Amino acid sequence: MRVIVAPDSFKGSVSALGVAEAMERGVKAVFPAAEVLKVPVADGGEGTVEALVAATRGRLEHAVVKGPLGEPVRAEWGVLGDGKTAVIEMAAASGLPLVPKDRRDPRITTTFGTGELLRAALDAGLSRIIIGIGGSATNDGGTGMARALGIRFLDGAGAELPDGGAALARLQRIDLAGLDPRLKLVDLLVACDVDNPLTGPRGATAVYGPQKGATPELVRELDLALARFAEVAKAATGRDVAGIAGAGAAGGLGAGLLFFTPARLRPGVAIVLEAAGFAALVKDADLVITGEGRTDFQTAMGKAPVGLAAVAKAHGVPVICLAGGLGEGADDVLAKGIDALASVVPQAMSLEEAMARGPELIEAATARACRLMRVGVVLGSKLR
Repeated sequence: MRVIVAPDSFKGSVSALGVAEAMERGVKAVFPAAEVLKVPVADGGEGTVEALVAATRGRLEHAVVKGPLGEPVRAEWGVLGDGKTAVIEMAAASGLPLVPKDRRDPRITTTFGTGELLRAALDAGLSRIIIGIGGSATNDGGTGMARALGIRFLDGAGAELPDGGAALARLQRIDLAGLDPRLKLVDLLVACDVDNPLTGPRGATAVYGPQKGATPELVRELDLALARFAEVAKAATGRDVAGIAGAGAAGGLGAGLLFFTPARLRPGVAIVLEAAGFAALVKDADLVITGEGRTDFQTAMGKAPVGLAAVAKAHGVPVICLAGGLGEGADDVLAKGIDALASVVPQAMSLEEAMARGPELIEAATARACRLMRVGVVLGSKLR
C-alpha cells in the first residue's frame, strides 16, 4: 500500500513538514507495512520555502535583508534539489508578521528586502527562481523590490522617492537604466493564489490594506498612489499590467514583478506540485491524505488541498482532507476532488489548546481515518 501525505501547514501551529510527519505516524500506526511518501505543500505563502526544499531534498540559505520597516531581518530562502532553482517567500523579508500590530502602516512599509532575496538568488548563479508572494505587510506596488534590483523612482524635481506606497502619489519618472541585467536570463515564476487587480474595489489596497493598518481614508489615498504608479510604469515599460489577475497580490508586488521582470504569475499550488514532481508520484499511489489549518469556502476556490486533489483524481486516486477546523462552505471541497473531509479536533477545546497539541491531534486523526478506511476495505471484500 502506497500512501502520499501532502498537507499544507497548519498556520501558527505546525509546519507543512511537521504535519506530514505526524500524518506518517498516524498511517503507520494502522498500516505498519505501508509505504508513506511525504510531500509537504504550500500555495505561495508562508511555508513555501520549507515545503519545496523538503519535497526536493534541497537546502536552506539565509540572508540579512531590509525588513518592511527598514530594520534588518534574517530571511530564509532555499535551493531546490535540482541545484538550479531558488525558492523565495516575500513574507520572509516583507511579511506582515515582521511588523508589530501597533506599527503597521502601509504608507511606509517596503518590499526592498524581497528584492535583496532575488538578488541573492542571482548572485548564487541560479537560472530559475520561484517566488511566493503571500502574506505581505506592504502596499508599495513592488517598488521597494525594484529599487533593490537597480530601478529608481523619481519625483518632479528628479529626487528619489522614499520607501512606501504613499510616496508613489508624487511619482513622475522611473529610471530603468540600472536594472540588473541578469534578470533577463532567469525563468521567474511567481506563486500567487489571489486574482485581484492592482487598483479599484477589488484591488490591493481596498481588499488587503485594512489588515495592514490602513484606515478607510488611507485606503483611498494608497489606491490613488498605486494608480499613479501604474500610469507611470506603463509609460516607462510599455507594459499594461494593472488589470491582470494577481497584479494586486502582496500590495501590488504582483504588478511590480510583471512591470519590471520577466515574471510569470501562476497559481501557487500548481508551481509547488510541479516542482515536487507530485504528478509522477501520485500515479502509483493508493491514497492521498492532505490537510490545512482551516477548510472553508476559500479552499474550494483553489487552495492547496483542492489543487492537489485535481491531480490525484486525474489518476483515480482517492483523497482525504484533515483540517484543523471546518468553516462555512467546507463541504464545497467534496465537489472539487476531495472524497472525505474531517476535523482533527475530536472534542471541544480552546483554539490555543488545539494549536499547542497540533502534532498529537493530527497523528490521532490520521489513524482514525485509516481505521475507517480499513473497515471499508473489509466491507468491500465481503460485498464482492
